[in-house]
Amino acid sequence: MGILDNAKETVEAAAKKAGRAVEDGVDRLKDKADEARAEAEVRRAEAERDSVKAKNEAKEDLRDD
Repeated sequence: MGILDNAKETVEAAAKKAGRAVEDGVDRLKDKADEARAEAEVRRAEAERDSVKAKNEAKEDLRDD
């Protein structure tokens, strides 16, 4: 029975290792998605800032006239 027990332990260890690898891959993917979402929020905020700046400059130009 020693050989079967060793084989069983080896298979269990391999399955756990594979499971951890899948979990790590999922975590990396989630991290990349969070990073992309944050970058998109930054780009949106910068675009809004630029839009407000342009609007304020246009208003200032109208006041100067």
